[in-house]
Amino acid sequence: QVQLAESGGGLVQAGGSLRLSCAASGRTFGRSAMAWFRQAPGKEREIVAVLAWYGDSAYYEDSVKGRFTISRDNAKNTVYLQMTSLRPEDTAVYYCALDWELVGTLAMFKADYWGQGTQVTVSS
Repeated sequence: QVQLAESGGGLVQAGGSLRLSCAASGRTFGRSAMAWFRQAPGKEREIVAVLAWYGDSAYYEDSVKGRFTISRDNAKNTVYLQMTSLRPEDTAVYYCALDWELVGTLAMFKADYWGQGTQVTVSS
């Protein structure tokens, strides 16, 4: 069983920045990938960014391209989401997720494990 623990959420003014962290309790191997999702009230959970555990390619949802950066620290089994130029529409609960074996493109990420979520609120 893999456990994921997010941290770094909070309240920030529009235009500000936050850095989210997600630490996995166990090792990841081979074709594993980690991702960030978000869910605003009354809306379905949507993918934000995906990063394979190995390799340099990342996937970003269109609205966050150029503003958010996903990265990893393999030694710490941790993935980060650096969020800049935040907008009120970025307000949501942000979840990290692990796909144990990614098959296909990064956009085909399917979560096998979820974190509990961390609230990000961007004020106008």
